[in-house]
Amino acid sequence: MIVVALAMTRDDGRILLQKRPEGSAMAGLWEFPGGKLEIGETPEQALVREIEEELGLAVKAENLSPVVFASEQLAKRHLLLLLYQCSDWEGEPKALHAEELRWVTLEEMTNLPMPPADGPFIGALKNAKCGN
Repeated sequence: MIVVALAMTRDDGRILLQKRPEGSAMAGLWEFPGGKLEIGETPEQALVREIEEELGLAVKAENLSPVVFASEQLAKRHLLLLLYQCSDWEGEPKALHAEELRWVTLEEMTNLPMPPADGPFIGALKNAKCGN
């Protein structure tokens, strides 16, 4: 299963996270917005679609920069999670499929409960000089 995620970075270095809603898998955990690739999509096309569906934002594929990937065994499936970064989008994010949205620093992110596959992304974002 291939999943794409986006570290949306503001000018002040804060990164947008969303809280998984009650009743969903891993409810209550904080994650980067994104989702599964559909058949025939590139990772960038999937992110453009997912960010529009989840946050009501318009991002352009050419503004997405790959940062890192994670590989994680989940029950009977294997997850390949691709993290991109973007600091250019149109609109204000809305929690259309999340319980809550929060702009956080990398330091604050380390104290939030996140899915296991998202954890290694914090170090990669620090190395990529994203966030404060």
